[in-house]
Amino acid sequence: MIIQLDTSIDGDKKGRIEAALQSLHIDFYPVQTQIGHYFICTPKQEFDIRGIGHLDGIKDVHRVSGAHKMVSHKWKVDRTIIDCGDGVRFGDGEMTIMAGPCSIESEEQIEKTVEVLKRNHIKVMRGGVYKPRTSPYSFRGLGMEGLLLFYKHCHRSGIKIITEVMESAQIEKMLPYVDIFQVGARNTQNFNLLEALGKIDKPVLLKRGISGKIDELLYSAEYVFKSGNEKLILCERGIRTFENSYRNTLDLNAVPILKEKSHLPVVVDPSHGIGIRKHVPQMALASAAVGADGLLIEVHETPEKAVTDGQQTLNFMEFERLVSRLYALENVL
Repeated sequence: MIIQLDTSIDGDKKGRIEAALQSLHIDFYPVQTQIGHYFICTPKQEFDIRGIGHLDGIKDVHRVSGAHKMVSHKWKVDRTIIDCGDGVRFGDGEMTIMAGPCSIESEEQIEKTVEVLKRNHIKVMRGGVYKPRTSPYSFRGLGMEGLLLFYKHCHRSGIKIITEVMESAQIEKMLPYVDIFQVGARNTQNFNLLEALGKIDKPVLLKRGISGKIDELLYSAEYVFKSGNEKLILCERGIRTFENSYRNTLDLNAVPILKEKSHLPVVVDPSHGIGIRKHVPQMALASAAVGADGLLIEVHETPEKAVTDGQQTLNFMEFERLVSRLYALENVL
């Protein structure tokens, strides 16, 4: 059960609600986000919600079964819209494209990518400055030096930045320069990181774990929400299965199921999903067709020379061709 409190509730009214819940032997957890105040309740038996629903300071009472309550569609019928400013929104019915290289490599690379994005009216650039790599000897990003270059060119061009954060200690330094924090598949169950991201007032994009179930992704989102941050975006990026003909199995079933279970926006990363450059456009179009609110697409001037994930990265011409097809499909849909 979720008790939604008035945003202007005072301490006395909140205290009376807490006393009423205690008298009914109902365990509850206060949650205060940048948007609302809630009590998450776990009653051990059925009770008449009218016994507390009349109390001053309560905006609404919602019956929500299941463990991931705050991200559930059962209490919030209207879909959440994440507004990043400057016309960048997720969940409002339009497709939001985020594109750029897997890794930030140089200032020249950033400048060229920004020009392509501006030409195609793309307002969010992706790019990793901290990279989780299977091998400790692989390129692991330019760190804060790369992020400062990233920010300099995107900020003056009116382009938002999405980049991955690896650990909670990085958040404070990255915060002034990042518009959307990405939690990668390897960190989706790094609960210390999730709780730390719950304490900031910036959107967080959560990727599905490499072998993660849909419910596990929703639990991860619940960690961030419960810690105080409602600005959440869910991302399907493919899961590891027995199939080895492609990098991952892109589970497009997850898009309608996540939208049924949760009120949060859902985006797809077809680049990691299939991992084969020539098939990324088809999977991007398929993602749009099943209702994804956005796409994460890897783009590089010369993918063959990219330091990471070149095999799944589109070149500029391929990307521009895909964008025109996506806009055409969006008009049809």
